[in-house]
Amino acid sequence: MHTHLLEARLVGDMAPLPFQITRASDHAKNAAARVAGVEVVAMPDDEVTFQELQARIRKTIDFLKTVPPDSMDGKEEVEIVLKLKAGELRWTAKSYLLEFALPNFYFHLTTAYDILRHSGVPVGKVDYIGGLK
Repeated sequence: MHTHLLEARLVGDMAPLPFQITRASDHAKNAAARVAGVEVVAMPDDEVTFQELQARIRKTIDFLKTVPPDSMDGKEEVEIVLKLKAGELRWTAKSYLLEFALPNFYFHLTTAYDILRHSGVPVGKVDYIGGLK
C-alpha cells in the first residue's frame, strides 16, 4: 500500500493526511451531537494506518446514523459552548454550524482530497461530492 500517503501534506507546515481525516470526522460527529443535544462520542485520534482511518470514517458515519434528524429541529438559537484551553467560545447552534463546524469540516475534507490528488491518487469531483444521482 502507499504508506507514504500517511505522511503526505501539501506544504511542510501543514498537518498530514491522517490529521485531516480525523479533524473532518471530529467536526462532523461533534456538530451533530452538540446541536442534537446528545453525548459527543470521543475517538482517540490515534489512527496511523489506512485500515484505522477507514474504521474511523465508518465509526463516524455509524454514529451520525444514530442521531435522529428531528433532534435538531428548532435548535437554531440553542447556545453551543466550546471549552478550550484559551477559554470558551459561544455561538447559537445556527452560527456554530455555519461559522465554525461546517467550514472546518469542509476545510479538512478538501485538504484531505487535495493531498490525495496532489499525491497522484485517482480521485475526482464525484468522489468528493459522493456521487451525482
